[in-house]
Amino acid sequence: MPRIHCPRCHRPESRCLCALIPSLPSRTRVLILQHPSEVNHALNTARLAVLGLANAELVVGEVFDDALLQQPGYRTCLLFPGDDAQPLVAGLSSQPMLLVVPDGTWRKARKMLHLNPTLAALPRVTLDGAPPSRYRLRKAPGPGALSTIEAITHALEILEAPASFQPLLAPFDALIQGQIAAMGEDVYRRNHTQ
Repeated sequence: MPRIHCPRCHRPESRCLCALIPSLPSRTRVLILQHPSEVNHALNTARLAVLGLANAELVVGEVFDDALLQQPGYRTCLLFPGDDAQPLVAGLSSQPMLLVVPDGTWRKARKMLHLNPTLAALPRVTLDGAPPSRYRLRKAPGPGALSTIEAITHALEILEAPASFQPLLAPFDALIQGQIAAMGEDVYRRNHTQ
């Protein structure tokens, strides 16, 4: 018999995260462009981010309508490394930011940029001084690599200081802890700690 899933967070009903998902307002608008291969991933942190932010949207695809990137009243920036990427700082403009965040493996995110020249041409911002990732189930490809929800949380804390967006990470932490519990502490230690 198939497991029943929560229609909101898409987790198995017995592991529903909805009670931990906040509803946080932000001046910054977050647009997550999710690669289709991430939609059914067990640890879909982009979905948790959108559920927890009142001013966020998730669009799934590989090729996107340029109109998504031109939202009136917002200056658009892409959260993605690059030679010309600037560290994200607060107060650069009186106009709120539309923060575009690709969601997928690094390879798939680069492919999305390749397929969308307007997206690739956006001014890029990066995160300086990000805390280490709490994503204990995946090996980070390098220092400063964060899950989508962690990157968004850190970006919003920079852009909207002194507001705290830490409650956004509560369902993420519970999700990770639940995965570790399901695999067993011994398997986790053997395969994910070193």
